[in-house]
Amino acid sequence: QVQLVESGGGLVQAGGSLRLSCAASGRTFSSYAMGWFRQAPGKERSFVAAISRSGSTTTYADSVKGRFTISRDNAKNTVYLQMNSLKPEDTAVYYCAVGPLWATMASDFGSWGQGTQVTVSS
Repeated sequence: QVQLVESGGGLVQAGGSLRLSCAASGRTFSSYAMGWFRQAPGKERSFVAAISRSGSTTTYADSVKGRFTISRDNAKNTVYLQMNSLKPEDTAVYYCAVGPLWATMASDFGSWGQGTQVTVSS
């Protein structure tokens, strides 16, 4: 089973950028499609983006299209989320997980990391 550790969160002003990383343990990282989710206080965990095993295919939630970019480096066992033009409504704990490329429900994903806090001030 793969273990995931997120990093890169922090406090940023609206309009700023952050790059999140998700480091995976194990030799089979390239066998998994990966996803990013986020959870704001009092809200359900929601889909942000996903990437195929090779990195050639990506999907995004409508709310982040054109602002966020998911990528991966299989040699480093790491998936990234580049977040630009951040808005206060992007404030949440961000999680990475293993799951099907075309799934958007958190229940379809597993091996969740501990999450990293992103706070966007107005």
